[in-house]
Amino acid sequence: MKLYTLPGTCALAPNIAIAWSGAPIEVICLDRKQLKEKAYLAINPRGQVPALVFDDGDVLTEATAILDYIGAAHGGEGHAAYTRDKKLGRKEAETLSYLSSEVHATFKCHFAPNLFANSPKTEKQTRHKAYWRLDSQFEKLDAQIAETDGPWLLERKSYADAYLYIIGRWVEKTPMALEDYPNLLAHQLEMEKDAGVLLALERQGMTPRGYVPMEGEEE
Repeated sequence: MKLYTLPGTCALAPNIAIAWSGAPIEVICLDRKQLKEKAYLAINPRGQVPALVFDDGDVLTEATAILDYIGAAHGGEGHAAYTRDKKLGRKEAETLSYLSSEVHATFKCHFAPNLFANSPKTEKQTRHKAYWRLDSQFEKLDAQIAETDGPWLLERKSYADAYLYIIGRWVEKTPMALEDYPNLLAHQLEMEKDAGVLLALERQGMTPRGYVPMEGEEE
């Protein structure tokens, strides 16, 4: 099996899950140009990552779907409850859905405001509305970590933490500051102590948050 990724994207979450579970999945990191080439479009016509290609040629896309597959097929460290019929497993599924359908979706208004606006002025308004909504969502997540006494989003480390980690990194691309959400910042720093997270970052050509790139150097 092969997982196709791109630096800085939500594909990092299943990449981390592979590292945690030891799943026999090869991680292939593309550059943005390759997403639109025929070879990759034959795998995912939408030209997006992640995409998990099975040995029989079947393809699974969407980060949460791939995380569910990895958890069901390989379990391992980082998977909350192994089965969804346990409370922690249900909460993991609920939290992954929230991160994907709510928080990740809100970031689209920052990264691609042209999809929601038809002029530079309305694009600016769209971005400001996104930051207002993201602040509310991050306040909620920060409080959720506080309720569990941290540093994890649920009662123990789960694949939801893998998804939250990459979403937290996106804050750096906005006028917002992760330092305004101390529990989320602590979560980021705790994740970067994890060998699996560091391996996944390396495989996607990324560096830990604590690293400050030199001017002109890519993430």
